[in-house]
Amino acid sequence: MRTLVDIGEREVEALDRLAQRKKMSRAALIRKAVDDFLARNNADSEAEAFGLWGDRKIDGLAYQEDIRSEW
Repeated sequence: MRTLVDIGEREVEALDRLAQRKKMSRAALIRKAVDDFLARNNADSEAEAFGLWGDRKIDGLAYQEDIRSEW
């Protein structure tokens, strides 16, 4: 999918130099940057969720059995 993004001239020049060094197109470099950004931000939300059950005073299996007994 194509998208339009405004980038400053200085940043475009820096991207062009980096793309030339890496032997990549500017578009490929920007796609990789977006992928890296999304991967880092998704990892943060996973880390925030890890261990949420730790503060509870009830065993997870006991809680599950208690909830299912209501069915």
